[in-house]
Amino acid sequence: MKRPLRILLIANIVLLSSFFVFATKSSMSTTLVPTKSEDTIKQPVKNVSEFYQIKAVKIPDNLNFAGERLPLEKWDVRERIDRELLVNTYWQSNTLLLFKRANKYFPIIEPILKKNGIPDDFKYLALIESGLRNVTSHAGARGFWQIMKGTGKENGLEINDNVDERYHVVKSTEVACRYLNIAFKKFGNWTLAAASYNAGRAGIARKLKAQMVTDYYDLLLVEETARYMLRVIAVKEIISHPDLYGFEFDPEDLYNLSNTRTVQVDTTITNIAKFAKNMGTSYKEIRLLNPWLKQNKLNNASGKKYYLTIPL
Repeated sequence: MKRPLRILLIANIVLLSSFFVFATKSSMSTTLVPTKSEDTIKQPVKNVSEFYQIKAVKIPDNLNFAGERLPLEKWDVRERIDRELLVNTYWQSNTLLLFKRANKYFPIIEPILKKNGIPDDFKYLALIESGLRNVTSHAGARGFWQIMKGTGKENGLEINDNVDERYHVVKSTEVACRYLNIAFKKFGNWTLAAASYNAGRAGIARKLKAQMVTDYYDLLLVEETARYMLRVIAVKEIISHPDLYGFEFDPEDLYNLSNTRTVQVDTTITNIAKFAKNMGTSYKEIRLLNPWLKQNKLNNASGKKYYLTIPL
């Protein structure tokens, strides 16, 4: 091939290559620049429903326990009550169960508190102590009022392998009232009396003396006791005003006591399942209505009078 012809061919190849490179870049540029509609489509969307919102809870100005005012002007108290209102408002399933159980058991607890001169607000202690369930704590406290074995026995409850009256809602509430009345006489206010139900009368007295204060809200305490009264007040507020905290239910959604009768027993029951069958019910029903019974028998050599709840 002659030299001039070869040079001309190389020039044409270079020219065509430049044209294709330019065309490719132009095409890429056009593709990468988003149109207005594409930009709109790529806007971030919520990972939850468009209607789902989590709002801060407004703290009411008039919070109190047994008529004793919550000092919201103390910044730490304000933050602590805010925490408890948030936790109990947004832990919806647990709080809704508290509404349901309160409707069932508060009518038993309220008149016992009133009879013993204990403010009605103390029913919320049982609610936060146990959720109104017959639970056992890691320390061995049991029943709605979370009574320790020694405290129960000191206050006349029968506690053994056969019977545990800490699970008896009426008798355990009476014991709680005695404890709280002694605490009120010692401390002179209901807030400290209630706090001592968690930390013990001696424990609260030592803290007050060591820190040279007289008010629960001025004490530096371990987290459980520091949260205790704020939890009580938060739960009281929410249970008292369900609509303000987004809880909606109909009366039939709440739990109620069954229709029952009481049977007096002053002898040994050797087989509670057989006893239940003779009463027209079941062992399961007897145990659920009388959780203080622990076995399939009731020992009673002394002829003590027991009162069993039986379904109608």
